[in-house]
Amino acid sequence: MHMVDNNYTTAPEPLRCSGRIDPREVRFARAMIFAIEEINNSTELLPGVKLGYQIHDSCASVPVAVHASFQLTNGQDPVFYGDYNCSQSGMVKAVVGESGSTPSISISRIIGSFNIPQVSHYATCACLSDKKQYPTFFRTIPSDQYQADALAKLVKHFGWTWIGAVRSDSDYGNNGMAAFLEVALREGICVEYSEAFYRTNPRSKIQRVADVIRRSTATVVVAFAAIGEMKILLEELARNPSPPRQWIGSEAWFTDTDMLRFTFCAGAIGVAIQQSVIPGFRNFLLNLSPSEVDASFVLTEFWEDAFNCTLRKGGTLKKMCSGNEDIKTLDSPYTETSQLRITNMVYKAVYATAHAIQSAIHKTIRLDSEEIFNELRKVNFTQNGYHVSFDANGDPVAFYELVNWQKNERGFIEPVTVGYYDASLPEGQRFRINRNITWVEGVLEVPVSVCSESCPPGTRKVLQKGKPICCYDCIPCPEGEISNMTDSPDCIPCPIEFWPNSEKDSCFPKPVEFLSFDEVLGNILEVFSVSGACLAIITAAVFFYHRTTPIVRANNSELSFLLLFSLTLCFLCSLTFIGAPSEWSCMLRHTAFGITFVLCISCVLGKTIVVLMAFKATLPGNNVMKWFGPPQQRLTVVCFTFIQVVICVIWLVVSPPFPVKNLTTFKEKIILECALGSAVGFWSVLGYIGLLAVFCFALAVLARKLPDNFNEAKMITFSMLIFCAVWITFIPAYISSPGRFTVAVEIFAILASSFGLILCIFAPKCYIILLKPEKNTKKYLMNKN
Repeated sequence: MHMVDNNYTTAPEPLRCSGRIDPREVRFARAMIFAIEEINNSTELLPGVKLGYQIHDSCASVPVAVHASFQLTNGQDPVFYGDYNCSQSGMVKAVVGESGSTPSISISRIIGSFNIPQVSHYATCACLSDKKQYPTFFRTIPSDQYQADALAKLVKHFGWTWIGAVRSDSDYGNNGMAAFLEVALREGICVEYSEAFYRTNPRSKIQRVADVIRRSTATVVVAFAAIGEMKILLEELARNPSPPRQWIGSEAWFTDTDMLRFTFCAGAIGVAIQQSVIPGFRNFLLNLSPSEVDASFVLTEFWEDAFNCTLRKGGTLKKMCSGNEDIKTLDSPYTETSQLRITNMVYKAVYATAHAIQSAIHKTIRLDSEEIFNELRKVNFTQNGYHVSFDANGDPVAFYELVNWQKNERGFIEPVTVGYYDASLPEGQRFRINRNITWVEGVLEVPVSVCSESCPPGTRKVLQKGKPICCYDCIPCPEGEISNMTDSPDCIPCPIEFWPNSEKDSCFPKPVEFLSFDEVLGNILEVFSVSGACLAIITAAVFFYHRTTPIVRANNSELSFLLLFSLTLCFLCSLTFIGAPSEWSCMLRHTAFGITFVLCISCVLGKTIVVLMAFKATLPGNNVMKWFGPPQQRLTVVCFTFIQVVICVIWLVVSPPFPVKNLTTFKEKIILECALGSAVGFWSVLGYIGLLAVFCFALAVLARKLPDNFNEAKMITFSMLIFCAVWITFIPAYISSPGRFTVAVEIFAILASSFGLILCIFAPKCYIILLKPEKNTKKYLMNKN
């Protein structure tokens, strides 16, 4: 639009357009004329009624559109075609247009006050659905609310979570982008930048927007802009091309044939109004007679601009048109009818108005705009296979084609339909892609546009400080926790008896660990246990075979056999500690160990007392042995052992040992072990054994200097020394040993102390019996030297 500075001293100049006329808009105007002529020649729709029309050029300018609106309401305007005899000249009943959302808003505010309906073919701003502000506004093109939803689902479908956004600084761009960003936020899409600009902005502003696109890390750019703004932006980018960018376009510019010349945008994808066919329309466009051109200043301007000549004499440097110009040879958006999209919206808008007029004529004699407005809300018909109706907001059912810019065999870019978005379908079925897509730079793989790569299972997302939610770091799950999906915001702990695998993406049952008969350590302990029992049995056999010999008789054979029996039980009781703990094995292993060891120590204590009494009995006048004969020895062993039995019974009755799963010692495995039940009971058993051992050791020390050939006190001293050393070191080792090694330490203590007793006490005797039989005589034993 040509702008004039007012000096407030003279009347302002009339508004006038400047620049080149838009051939596409001329095609829209011709589509309206074509539809009106079809209706006027129809015998079914409005028979006997002729529709007239006026066409105003708004110049895509709000002031010009407002001026035209006032002219339409007061009737003071020149007509585009004046050949028709209208019954009520100048009385406008309805308005078709405007193409832009911002001019349409201005028009609707003016004519809405007079109840004049407005049917737009290209104003998509969602704000126009507000019936409180724009009560008489209708449109045959879907609202941008649906377009924003379609674009967001398109971006989400291909996994683009990090995008840039540019928009027209107008009602169309600002409202459309706001709707898109709202849906994108719900879909988890982040925007690196959002730039607004207008075609009348200084070049420095356009350059700044272009530089933002060039420097950005987002490879996908969503452009919610009108044709004018996109042409300026892409021309600026063409001067200094940015790194490859995947463009996502709104319907306002995406299918315009003039935009296809920007080859660096090949692979772009966007939404478009459905393709359509209007029978006879192409011939109507091409059969433009010179008289029609001369009669219309709009067509005259279009003709002169298209052929670069003038139809008017003087006042121009252009050559005169020869009259041989052929519009059929013209390569222009005006003649482009292969993909009629918005043109069909104009066609449907005219037919919707005609159907409303016909319905109004049947109901009233005097036709006025308010009646047409009421009938427009009810229209429901199909024209050329395309359904036309309006919802309560004056909007049609939203249907978009998904279009991809692909290079054809000749190397030119052409829009190819690859899918659709149908708002009439249930949620989840609205978006569909049914054809291969060519991406930026001709690649076949979907471009990647993310701020951060997806976090694999086994990790969780941690947002980067000061950045959008799409920018994050991937942190491995902590110990004992997993994440089993991509981009997990949190890790979840495994159940208490489960543990993560090495990838930390699933939980597996923890391995159950106990000292098993099948493992190497268990086998070694089994061998030593059975070997010790066999050694005790062999020793008993040797003693039984030589029971009449002096050395066996001199060492109290009854206590020796009882000691060997208890040692056999000590060796064998260690086997109860191997294998999976059960309720019975837990009670058996501790009580059997406690009772057999007390029996063993009681026998050693009895032998030590016998040695001491025997030495004292050799003194003159001392008859002490009659007070510690075999009955007293048996009673001593029974009494000491009975005390341990009582302790064990109390332990088992009050709080017996029981199997338990130890989940605390090791996080990654379960230790199956026997809980003590009562710690007091366990340490009472050990304490009683220790008390007897210390007492026995003290007596043996007292008897260690008796003549060597007469007593075994020295060997008992050594055996008790080993016994006490083993069990003193056992306590810290038992407490500090983890898992199944706790049981192994206890078994080792049992075996070590048992081997110490049998070797120290019986090995010397067996040596004499088997290898030195000459020493197995009463004379040798009685020899004190």
